[in-house]
Amino acid sequence: MKIEGKEYRTIWYEENIVKIIDQTKLPHQFIIKELKTVKDAINAIKVMEVRGAPLIGGTAAYGLALAVQENNDPEFIKKSAKELIQSRPTAINLKWATDRMIKKLAGINSDQILSIALNEAKEICDEDEKFCENIGINGLKIIEEIYNKKKDTVNILTHCNAGWLATINWGTATSPIYHAHKKGIPVHVWVDETRPRNQGANLTSYELNEEEIPNTIIADNTGGILMQRGEVDMCIVGTDRTLSNGDVCNKIGTYLKALAAHDNNVPFYVALPSSTIDWEIKNAKDIPIEERNSEELSHVEGVDENNELKKVLIYPKKSKAINLAFDVTPAKYVTGLITERGISEASSDGLKELFKK
Repeated sequence: MKIEGKEYRTIWYEENIVKIIDQTKLPHQFIIKELKTVKDAINAIKVMEVRGAPLIGGTAAYGLALAVQENNDPEFIKKSAKELIQSRPTAINLKWATDRMIKKLAGINSDQILSIALNEAKEICDEDEKFCENIGINGLKIIEEIYNKKKDTVNILTHCNAGWLATINWGTATSPIYHAHKKGIPVHVWVDETRPRNQGANLTSYELNEEEIPNTIIADNTGGILMQRGEVDMCIVGTDRTLSNGDVCNKIGTYLKALAAHDNNVPFYVALPSSTIDWEIKNAKDIPIEERNSEELSHVEGVDENNELKKVLIYPKKSKAINLAFDVTPAKYVTGLITERGISEASSDGLKELFKK
């Protein structure tokens, strides 16, 4: 996808260094950051220089390749893998990618291990890009159906950033939108601000602007009244972990959007690559929900009149805050799951039918 007219992916390997777009600086500054060690990769995940389940997985894969590049001792690689998995608990892609890398590297001698690690990390990223492209092709059909009935702009509400910045390319929730735009279907996106880190306002709107797709930023609690007014044709969100029964764990606030959509008969879709499906956990209560620093709530960051990034306190100094990063939307509120293999019901039977192999 594009930034200032130039095509980018969110992560790539070049001259023995992994390069990323530092998303903590967007939309005000576009900075390409270098990751030279596995600790750099771990820190990038922790502080959310990279974020979004698929991109976290890709970063973990390249992080292990960097570990091999530093020290190909099996114990160091094993320790690095454990630290990567622990860097953020909720997104299942992180463990999926790390486990896949470890399995690929098992028993490889020192002469081959780095090239194999780099090839596998690239393959994981290339695969995610293709999956996200296919998610867009499959989700496009839904937007086309709405447009063919409406014959007017399709208004889509999304939450957080499940765009190309959260993946390697295309995005999950945004991929059908990009495909519809490229096909000439008029679309407009309601972009939830997504407190506390404002990934909707700072990232989703930013990338939609770069692709020249009409969008409007709204406060997180505005979606309900827009649905009541008939100004939302469908919702598409991403997910950090979807259980095999169709329950969806995504950015905090997703559950409330799903409830509003259900009450107003607005289709509520979740877009995801298969790497985001957790086939092991059966009960949503067992999903590890990340609790982040309360400073993300109590402070906001922006540019001042000198175009310098500043962080300011907006809460009373004595006030306490809790910052739960994710919530769970029960499958019964999900219209369908848009994957690289097609669209399924949010249910065990639906996912099993789609992923027989």
